Amino acid sequence: MANALGYVSETKTGFVGSLTMINLTAPIRFEKNGSKELDLHPDYRIYAGETSSEIGGGWIRKAKASGRDYVSITLADPQIGPRRIYANLAPVKGKKGKHVILWNPN
Repeated sequence: MANALGYVSETKTGFVGSLTMINLTAPIRFEKNGSKELDLHPDYRIYAGETSSEIGGGWIRKAKASGRDYVSITLADPQIGPRRIYANLAPVKGKKGKHVILWNPN
């Protein structure tokens, strides 16, 4: 079961859109991490809200079945709740440059 947590559109520096959950709606922005030095560091830093607070990171991964790249996301913020949220950024079929943030319960 996959639940959409929001939608973003590609930009020159990453993605921009909105995070929409039951108790939280906020603008969200993914920016390429220009200071990435290790594989442990995220490929994208994720910012949300009117104050652009950093709430997570995104790592480029390769899908085993298709071999396509996707972005694996981890979000954490007191407004989200006590646990981290894991999600994936996936392209929306038929809408070039548009991606959905899909919750990954595992």
